[in-house]
Amino acid sequence: MENTTIKSTPKDVFLQLFNIVTFYLSMIGFIILYVQYVNALFPDKLNYYFTGISALVRTASSMVFVAVPAYIISSWLLAKDMALVPEKRGLKLRKWLTYFTLFISAVTIIVDLMIFVYNFLNGELSVRFVLKVFVVLLVACGVFGYYMWDLKRKDLVSKLPKVFAIILAVFALGSIIIGFFIIGTPSDQRKRRFDEQRVQELQMIQGQVVNYWTLKKNLPADLSLLQDNISGFVAPMDPETKVAYEYKIIDPLKFELCATFALASDDKENQNRINYYPPYDSFQQNWSHEDGRTCYSRTIDPELYKAEKMIVN
Repeated sequence: MENTTIKSTPKDVFLQLFNIVTFYLSMIGFIILYVQYVNALFPDKLNYYFTGISALVRTASSMVFVAVPAYIISSWLLAKDMALVPEKRGLKLRKWLTYFTLFISAVTIIVDLMIFVYNFLNGELSVRFVLKVFVVLLVACGVFGYYMWDLKRKDLVSKLPKVFAIILAVFALGSIIIGFFIIGTPSDQRKRRFDEQRVQELQMIQGQVVNYWTLKKNLPADLSLLQDNISGFVAPMDPETKVAYEYKIIDPLKFELCATFALASDDKENQNRINYYPPYDSFQQNWSHEDGRTCYSRTIDPELYKAEKMIVN
């Protein structure tokens, strides 16, 4: 019969808490990772932000990459310790953490199924939603099943934990590699962030050009005329090459801005929008681009941009 009165040492407390925390981080990382993969593969046309998805994928991949090995190592140390002192399986701390994990996983399963049934009755099921529910359900059921088995098992020399550790390590590595095909490699992500900054800076320049025309009724001959010592605005340059963006006047009401992008943009759904835009309105403009040099022609509508009349007392 197991001795449940054995006391925990500081080492036991450290290993047990470290093991369970890294386990939680690993599972949370897996859930976030695969939910974002679903978002990327089955985008919601009404609410799709690739930047947010890629940021969450990087966060989740970091969690999985660090937490999974830490969990496996701490599990190995605990197993080695319990092999020397079998009575440690009866530690109160270990049982409390095990039952708490079972409780969390059971509640997660129930809530996940409730959400699924609610959306089913509401007629709002979609492939992306079902896949997300399946991801959470699969992880929660796996956690519940494993810890229930671990709680009841009598065979202290079972090879199943070792097999589980190998499967978990391979699965973690595979999950991170999958992200390279869905979201892109770290190099691609860096290029994409440079491209996002280029678009933001082109929007800033466009806003300043439109403001210049609104006040002076003519387009600036070059971007240096946009410099404002009061507001501190200076026309930005390419964040990577430090080369000035191209600016060209097409006619008195039309101008063109050009930049060289590293990758093609993911948003190609707004190709047919007209080119009359308020400054900085990135949500209604077409800023899609291919890789390489891309130019944006903008036409100012004089009826939309009228300088406010100054009242002189």
